[in-house]
Amino acid sequence: MVFYFPALFYHIVLPILCFTTRFTAIQIIFCSYNVCDGHEIPVKSTCSNHYSWLDVAGMLGFGVRKRRCKSIARRLAVGVLLTSFMVVLHCLSTPAVQQVNQQKVTVALSCSHHLSQIWVHNLTNYSQSRTSLSGECVPKVDLMFMKTHKTASSTLLNIIFRFGEKHGLKFAFPKGRNDFFYPSPFLCSQVKDYQPGVCFNILCNHMRFNGHEVAKLLPADAPYFTILRDPAELFESSFHYYSRAIPLTWGIHGDSKLAEFLREPMNYYTPRSYNSFYLKNLLFFDFGFDNNLEPDHPLVERGIQTLSQRFQLVLMAEHFEESLILLKDTLCWTMEDMLFFKLNARKDSSVSRLTPELKAKAREWNGADWRLYQHFNATFWAKVEAYGWTRMEQEVKELRRRNAEMAAMCIEGGGAVEAGLIRDTDLLPWQPVGENFILGYNLRKNIDPKYRELCRKMLTPEIQYLSELGVNLWLTRLWGWLKDTIF
Repeated sequence: MVFYFPALFYHIVLPILCFTTRFTAIQIIFCSYNVCDGHEIPVKSTCSNHYSWLDVAGMLGFGVRKRRCKSIARRLAVGVLLTSFMVVLHCLSTPAVQQVNQQKVTVALSCSHHLSQIWVHNLTNYSQSRTSLSGECVPKVDLMFMKTHKTASSTLLNIIFRFGEKHGLKFAFPKGRNDFFYPSPFLCSQVKDYQPGVCFNILCNHMRFNGHEVAKLLPADAPYFTILRDPAELFESSFHYYSRAIPLTWGIHGDSKLAEFLREPMNYYTPRSYNSFYLKNLLFFDFGFDNNLEPDHPLVERGIQTLSQRFQLVLMAEHFEESLILLKDTLCWTMEDMLFFKLNARKDSSVSRLTPELKAKAREWNGADWRLYQHFNATFWAKVEAYGWTRMEQEVKELRRRNAEMAAMCIEGGGAVEAGLIRDTDLLPWQPVGENFILGYNLRKNIDPKYRELCRKMLTPEIQYLSELGVNLWLTRLWGWLKDTIF
């Protein structure tokens, strides 16, 4: 097994240090002012990408008065020893990672596509019902889904998992976790069982897109597709979902942190701060571009054109059902393949309703994402028009009917419930740090055996489904255990 200590440090150790120091001696010693035998100790350090223990401690800014220095020193010693050990571990591992990145391996830009023909041949009954002698419609089994953040992508991922599992397709999965070491750019070496020239059918987990590396894993004719969301709504979702993991937001005060941030973003935003990419142009960042570019920068338009050439279909979260119908047509899948339940949704009380003014400010702050969204929103509706408005309306109506039937058959109570009411732990959704607002489902009892397995799979969250597909999620599980235990 290959251990990625820099990634381990970045994704597990550093967040733990940043959060837990609120309750340790580091927060007690280093804050806006601290008192030890009556002497104030000012600190002006801020948390940034230079992750020294002094920086992290200074970022938290909590003072505690009238504590005995002896108790403080004891707690501080433990924190310093732990942090120093992990920093040394991180530094010692860095050269090895650089060596891997610099290693040159000569491979073709894409793998051989002969495996896809084998898979299509194996889709016996399925392919017979979806093809003709003229070969008009052959189900696509090689595909790349670029899973963006906070865009209903988890619901779409469940559809892909079910199709791939049903037909025995070969997934390119991450090692030890549920994403490809995000936010690091994607590398083939992050793929489980990767060997140069070896072909995969499906690539679909969270990554920071790197087209050159992705092309090495899939046949050249594999369709690429992704999904976008209005940047204002995406910003609202990201701001709340990741707030406990973004130190930049910890010092924001007021009844509405989001409104206060949008009032004067540069008072709170620093480009190189830890996890700052969640706060600005997250879509542009996901696609591998600089998320701090101004919307009128030439590189923004160049990036949009690059994506236009690479992605055959870009879906819209606000029109999810229409998106699925276009995807069904593009991939030549069946309506049954497109059935879904909404996954990873937040309860209403955790959602901030954006006024027109806040929505305009959010779009302006995320200007590169707004340009990206506007461009592909136009191409989306052009595809809908080409598909046919009446035909689309009929297909969406049929999809809704089928989904309603499945909900009545599968879901106890017919809808989502809060995590505390979910009985089966295998159906518990992943929760953000320090929160519990992601909804899930209870599986109905006495389901027709013919549909029970399909119902269960449609309700299974991403983490559990990955485990069922054979992915060893030791890093994700470790972080989840620490997250739930500490916070």
